[in-house]
Parts: sequence; structure tokens; C-alpha cells
Amino acid sequence: MGLTPTDVPAFPKIQAIVRSNGTAEVIVAGNTKYAGESGSLAELRENALAAVVGEAKTLSRPVRVQIEDPEGHGELFVSPDGSKQSVSYTARSRGRTSCETTPTAGNPAGELTAAPLTAPAVQPAPAKAQTLIIPAPPTGVPGGHMTQQQTLEAPAARDQDQAEPQARRSLKETSFLVSAPVLEPATRGWRGTLTRMGFRMDPSAEELAEREDIRTVSQHWPGPRTVAVVNRKGGANKTPTVVMLSAILARYSGAATVAWDNNESQGTLGWRTEKGSHDNSVLDLIDSSQALLSPSTNAAEIAKFVHHQTADKFDVLRSDENEEGDHEVTAEEVDIAHQVLTRYYRLIVMDSGNTARAANWRRMIHHTNQLVVPVTAIEDRAEAARLTLQTLESRGGHDAELARNAVVIVSESTDAKRSMSGDALKRAKDEAQRIADGFAPYVRAVVRIPYDPALVNGPIRYEALQPATQRAWLSAAAAVAKGF
Repeated sequence: MGLTPTDVPAFPKIQAIVRSNGTAEVIVAGNTKYAGESGSLAELRENALAAVVGEAKTLSRPVRVQIEDPEGHGELFVSPDGSKQSVSYTARSRGRTSCETTPTAGNPAGELTAAPLTAPAVQPAPAKAQTLIIPAPPTGVPGGHMTQQQTLEAPAARDQDQAEPQARRSLKETSFLVSAPVLEPATRGWRGTLTRMGFRMDPSAEELAEREDIRTVSQHWPGPRTVAVVNRKGGANKTPTVVMLSAILARYSGAATVAWDNNESQGTLGWRTEKGSHDNSVLDLIDSSQALLSPSTNAAEIAKFVHHQTADKFDVLRSDENEEGDHEVTAEEVDIAHQVLTRYYRLIVMDSGNTARAANWRRMIHHTNQLVVPVTAIEDRAEAARLTLQTLESRGGHDAELARNAVVIVSESTDAKRSMSGDALKRAKDEAQRIADGFAPYVRAVVRIPYDPALVNGPIRYEALQPATQRAWLSAAAAVAKGF
């Protein structure tokens, strides 16, 4: 199996204890998961390890287990398939001698090779060798042998000569704090139902994975972070992706989050989100940048320029909605707006236009920490996503690094779903998987999103999504947050 300590997390803490009185116990995160009585030592070991394998299957990964039985103590790695790897094992003292086993892969608990009880005497090292002078036996001792008193005094004198003072350990080397967190009981599915009925159940592997995604998106990182959502093809799901990532990151992390429509002329982010009590856009924010960057300006002043999403807890900075459409955002204006927003927000999620050559698009990439490439499961959208990544990779440096660490989000086709059923629906899912598999070798992560009618038209709300869609977007946000 070849596992190393870094491959197997220390959480949850698992102990397997087999006692000489014929009982056994498996303790997981402070809770007894197995208790055996009246069995042979071999049976108790086998049943205890079977309980540990069950925990490994629940977590879908190898686990560490501290083992203790009448013959010794040590540590094992136990995998869901039942295979075991001995990390260490120390046998208990037996009479005059004790032994320690050598860790070997696949050596189960209790299968130890101990030294014989009558081990050969250990010869002293040459550096400490001493000559023991035995005086002539006193008169009257038959056969010239030493008396019992003399026989005992000689080893005692040698041991005293060779004894070395034992160094006292430092208090810095220990702690009474328990490092492993307590595993909270299940809250979902039938396990959660039993927990609410008073039967404490551990969470399933699916619930543990969801908790890990929530923990990931709930982190606070030092300094602001900028996410760019890009695809040079329209209709690739850029705007819904911006809204969903902003909503999930704002909801779980509590960090001040803004979704910025960085279209060079007029974007659609403002159409898919709530509008505030004003009509201000990014151009108004740029015009007021000097005042907004002043040390004396109150943080609440930013509300004059952004549109708050009351349910999803993030703000939206709209693109210019001038009916004449006679202004294109410049690279210098992107710098100004970004400087303002990083003063007021910890997270910026940027929507973008379809032109990778535009000055504002390229300047957006300059400020980006994490690239996200959304694509619907239609071949021309996928090809446009590939070309977008290829363009960035060909530029080298920071742009190429963003492409290699990008997160691709593949959404099932919205157009075809309206009339699909049976085999056609399966073909659509297969196409989404084909596209996801095609991107996987070239980027850091690929996440699939199921079709949801709540994302097709009108304002987008996280709570309006189906549970499966919410869970998929949580996975997507966690993949993005890992790049922070």
C-alpha cells in the first residue's frame, strides 16, 4: 500500500483496545463504536479491526488507529478495502526481556515476531569493558567457588559503574490539549433522522465531503482576492457563474464580496440581479474614485455606487448602461476601479466581455488571482473556452499560470433540456461528461453543474435552485477558493 503519515489524516482519533480480561473496545473521536466481550484474543482483535475498517469505509479513505492489547501497543493504517499497514508496534516486557517489532507493510495488529524469552546475554561494548578481579576464595569454601554474597555483589558493582544519569524532559515537549476536533453527529438523511431521535450517528461520506467544501469556502484569507470569469463566446454561462460564486462565497465566508461587470461596453449582470435605489455604474464609481480613496471617507459610502443583493449578501457593480453606448472602459479605468474595490471588499468576482483583445479584458487578467472558465455542454462553447485558455497560455508568465490553475465549470445544456426525455437526456449528460473529461488534464479542477430552470431567465437567486444544483455550485466555489 505504501502509505506515509502525510497520506493519512490524524482525524478522527481512533483507538482499538483489547484487554486481558476478554473484552475489547473501538473508540472513534471519543465515542465507543464497538464493544466485545467473552472472546479469545484473536477473535477480539479481528472484530475490533473489522469495526475500524467500517470507519474507513464511511470516510472513504485510510484511517489511523492506535492499537493496544495484552502483548503490546502501536499504530496502524487501515484502508477501506481491509488492508492494513503497520506503522509501529512495541511488545510488552516479558520476564527478563522485551522486544520491538520492525514496521512492515501489511502486518496486521497482533501478528508480531517477538524474540525468544531466553534471549542471549548482551555483551558490553568494548569502550566500557572492565576487568572483574575475583579474590581467592576464603578458607573453608568447598571447591573454590564464590559464596552467594560474592556472586551477587559483582554484577551490582558493574551496573553501578555503567549507570548514566537520565536527562529530564522539557515541558515544551508535551501538551494536555486534545488536537483532534470532535466529529459532530450526522444531520442529513436517515443518519440525521436517527440522530434527532436520540441515536447518535456519524455523518456519511457525502455529508463529510459537503462539510469540507463548506469549511473551504468559509475561510478568510490575507488580503483581497480577484476572480475573473472568462469565455470569449457569448451564452457560455458567464453571468450565472459570477452570481452563484459571489452568493456562495459571501454567504459562507461572510467576507465583503462584490460582483463587477467588466464588459467593455454594456454587460448583462445588472439584468440578472437586484437593482438598488440608484442608477450608478462603474463609470460613476471611477468619477468619484478620489473621494472614495480618501482616508476620511466612511466605508458605507460605497453603497452609493453598488447594488446590494438582499438575500445573497453580495453587491453588484454594474457596467455602463448609457443608451448611446459611446464609451469603452480603458485599462487605466480598470486599475482605478480595482483600487477602489479592494479598499472596500475582500473578494471581487469579475464578469467579462467576449473580446480577449480588449484593453479592459487584458487589464482584468493582470489583477486576477483565480481564473474561472464556464462552459455549457455545447461544442462551440467548449471550443471557445479552449481557445480562451490557449490564448492565455500562449502569453506566458502570469497569464499562463492562470490558465494552468483555472477552474472549468461545465453546465448541462439549457437549450436542449426543454424538450428532452429518455435517451436524449442521457446523451446530453454524456456530452457534458465528455467535455469535462476533455478539460481535466489541462486545468486544476473541473466541476459539472446540472441543468436548473432557475438559472435560465430572470434574476438569479441561490435559494431558488434545486438542492442538487446548490450542492454542485458549492463544490465549484470550493474548487475556486482552494486557489486563493
